[in-house]
Amino acid sequence: MKILALDTATEACSAALFVDGTFCERYEVLGRGHAERLLPMVQEVFAEGGLALAALDAIAFGRGPGGFTGLRIAAGVTQGLAFGAGLPVVPVSDLAALAVRAATLHSARHVLACLDARMAQVYWAPFDCADLTAPVALAAESVADPASVRLPGGTGQWFGAGHGFAGYPALRTLLGPRLAGCDPTLLPHAHEIALIGAAAFAAGRAVPAEQAVPVYLRDQVAHRSGKH
Repeated sequence: MKILALDTATEACSAALFVDGTFCERYEVLGRGHAERLLPMVQEVFAEGGLALAALDAIAFGRGPGGFTGLRIAAGVTQGLAFGAGLPVVPVSDLAALAVRAATLHSARHVLACLDARMAQVYWAPFDCADLTAPVALAAESVADPASVRLPGGTGQWFGAGHGFAGYPALRTLLGPRLAGCDPTLLPHAHEIALIGAAAFAAGRAVPAEQAVPVYLRDQVAHRSGKH
């Protein structure tokens, strides 16, 4: 299994090469400059892994939610590389990748992934990460005011992950004692996108290159942006 994974959904920019369970990866928090840095990262992981684009099985990418410009960069580079090499693509939720990262680093099964969406809102979804290669969303991914974020029903403990908790610290109080811990420093990473993408490819869920499209959630803003 040989998967290249890309992510530019947040201020972080990353690329990872997954080859039969091993990883070569690059990750930087840039703020800006993703378009200029992403392809050099791809070249670096190919060089480190001793692999060429044509040898891949598929390309996975962070399809969102996230920043509009960042999502277009990852999707555009993915489409360009995939078309050129005749490869399928695997869109991967950035919230799912964030949840798996938190589950791995903090030994948490149930993770509330929450990213700062700006405009006084957050992108969020709760995940069951019992299988780190196939996290299960327990509610639809949403963009909402922080006060609207809810944990699923029940009595189990949850772990919060993502810079939505840094941008809106009151979230911890709003979610109450069932939020057993939180890491507001975490961002999506191509490592987990590769891991999830490889499992999805093995399960037959890859799609043609033209379907490498972002998922914005905040559709009305995306439509207005597209008119310029």
